[in-house]
Amino acid sequence: MTAEIICVGTELLLGNTLNTNAQYLAQQLASLGIPHYFQTVVGDNLQRIHQVIDIALKRAEILIFTGGLGPTPDDLTTEAVASFFQIPLEEKREIIEEIAGKFAARGQIMPENNRKQALIPAGARVIPNPTGTAPGFILQPYKDIVNHPQQKLTIVTLPGVPSEMKRMWEETVIAFLESQGWGKEKIYSEMMRFRGIGESALATKVNHLFSLTNPTVAPYASPGEVKLRVSAKATSVEEARKIMNPIVEEIKAIAGEDYVGSDDDTLERVVGKLLQQRGETVSVAESCTGGGIGHMITSVPGSSAYFCGGIIAYSNEVKIRQLGVEVTAIEKFGAVSETVAKQMAWGVKERLGTSWGIGVTGIAGPGGGSENKPVGLVYVGIAQPDGDVVAYEFRFGENRSRDVIRQLTCGEALDKLRRHLLKG
Repeated sequence: MTAEIICVGTELLLGNTLNTNAQYLAQQLASLGIPHYFQTVVGDNLQRIHQVIDIALKRAEILIFTGGLGPTPDDLTTEAVASFFQIPLEEKREIIEEIAGKFAARGQIMPENNRKQALIPAGARVIPNPTGTAPGFILQPYKDIVNHPQQKLTIVTLPGVPSEMKRMWEETVIAFLESQGWGKEKIYSEMMRFRGIGESALATKVNHLFSLTNPTVAPYASPGEVKLRVSAKATSVEEARKIMNPIVEEIKAIAGEDYVGSDDDTLERVVGKLLQQRGETVSVAESCTGGGIGHMITSVPGSSAYFCGGIIAYSNEVKIRQLGVEVTAIEKFGAVSETVAKQMAWGVKERLGTSWGIGVTGIAGPGGGSENKPVGLVYVGIAQPDGDVVAYEFRFGENRSRDVIRQLTCGEALDKLRRHLLKG
């Protein structure tokens, strides 16, 4: 059985509303092990919704609608479904009473146009809406027609408001789908995270795994990070882990230190765990990142156990006075240099009394670059517990935006610290 998601709303086509419903439902279908190959967005137009249904019937047995269940004339989903399958609409008295009660609880009288939301195709099962006024429904239009080729066709309609849609899906729709025998085998996944290696380089190393069918391996990339999703279809988490674990361990062995962690093991969480395991602390001195590294570290609850603080040294004067950067170093090498990054790292380590110090200086752009020092040039200094200080040069490219350069810098700085911590 395959499913298709159909999102109704002209506001989606115009880009006025971000379509998070499709993303959520896609994730839910995947977790239930229900294949889903197409998503459709259609405006508030009866004829075009009919066209979408006609096409979807040729490629899916479960059609999941979101949006178009409101009380206004342009809310057409219920009418479109009923008219397409030539099923009469019935007014549900209990729905009218429920909607009226919600208005009364707010000290208001239900507008007459809300009666429209009580119209449900005959024979359909109502999906209660605990928080809003738009109920949904589950309809199997050919269920009672013997030998019809689409006898198991199922229509599910849900409101467009994400919070309402999610609750109705979780409280009613999942149980219904499972009662129909769908979702017995669910898909379980582990998202593996990597740093310091490009998507194509990692893909080359694990290329032999992409042809697997259960488990499956799929690559994803974002600025500074590459991910591999390892998924298995199974009847339980335990069975899925048995299927996935050999592949996960093989990938870890191939990636080595480039493997950061999986799922919720973000870079900042992994660094925090390593620092706590070693009983060590870190402080940061930031120029071009303006506090971004400190923000990443402190986004983890409990980070006060290993993060002591930071100094945002944007001007040369602050670098000199607060971090002890030598005037001659700035004059000779420039504020954006390996020497200054190392002195910033050492200065913050000494002044805040931490085991480790990170110093970052660079040109985030869009201006300020030169032929010798272009936009995207960044230096990261790492001051170590044994007193040694090392620096790393990065050239992120002049065509990247300021935000991306800053984001990449923060990630690379923490990743360099992670690798030092792993080496002990």
